[in-house]
Amino acid sequence: MSSFKFGIMGAASIAYKFCDAVKLLDGIEVSAVASRSEERAKKFAQNNSIPMFFGDNETMGGYERMLNEARPDAVYISTTMETHAQLTELCINYGVPVLCEKSMFTCQAEADRVLPLAKEKGVFVMEAMWSRFLPPMQKAKEWIKEGRIGKVKYIEGSIGFIANKDPNARYFNPKLGGGAALDLLVYPYELSTYMTDGEVSDIKLNAVFAETGVDTTENVTMKIGDVLASLSASIDFPADERLAIFGDNGRIVLPNIHFASEAVLYDKDKRETERFKDTETKNGFTYEAAEAVRCIKEGLLESPMVPHKLSRDFSKVVDMIYKERR
Repeated sequence: MSSFKFGIMGAASIAYKFCDAVKLLDGIEVSAVASRSEERAKKFAQNNSIPMFFGDNETMGGYERMLNEARPDAVYISTTMETHAQLTELCINYGVPVLCEKSMFTCQAEADRVLPLAKEKGVFVMEAMWSRFLPPMQKAKEWIKEGRIGKVKYIEGSIGFIANKDPNARYFNPKLGGGAALDLLVYPYELSTYMTDGEVSDIKLNAVFAETGVDTTENVTMKIGDVLASLSASIDFPADERLAIFGDNGRIVLPNIHFASEAVLYDKDKRETERFKDTETKNGFTYEAAEAVRCIKEGLLESPMVPHKLSRDFSKVVDMIYKERR
């Protein structure tokens, strides 16, 4: 059987990690890369032994040429966030499945336009929320289902670092989809909602904005079913990055929320009772790539692990944050 072929849109550093992940998977390969810069696409292709590359002098033409000429089985989108919805829509109109880096949408209007189109055209689309698949996250979910911490009552998630404050760089540039929400808050939101069932409601938030207009720090409180969650993200200070799930009989702590390598279980007296360490994962992107391929081969239009509703719901939170600025 021939290999499943991914095309890549965007020659960013994160795309290198995706290429390395694909190399670890049987029956999957990266067959083409496209960028607005032909020079970057060519260099990326050479560095990753990719047979085809496309670029078109800062226009979208290289991306469309890749879809026309390379005809990939799916596309991984790794561009900056302001183009995610546009490129996802382009792929859908060509009938090509999509695995798009987070955040997939910069606002709810994009989600409401793109996701129904994917359903209408019968094209698989998935946000690349790789952290949901990591073994420590799976272990935490298992402990919760087994009742190891009793009934979940409260979830706390924080993430943050000091970003490059150059107004032309990605983090502080609104034209490039900058800000803490799109780049960081997406992690505690999408991981906390994975840990317990229920609809998100009663969202309340506070946010701080830079002179460029992007959000630099925010705190969001909300309910997930009857579980209260408090989430924070910042590109302005180094946060104590972790996800903690508190039950009426113990708690679970996952250090390094978005690339967790361990999960720690505590009893009701705050004593550590078990520690799970992930010693098998070589590249965490392997799980999302394998899930996308599985879903596509099975004819699914969305992944049960990262459903469309999750991406749409987070886009609503982003809108709420930017209403604070006004």
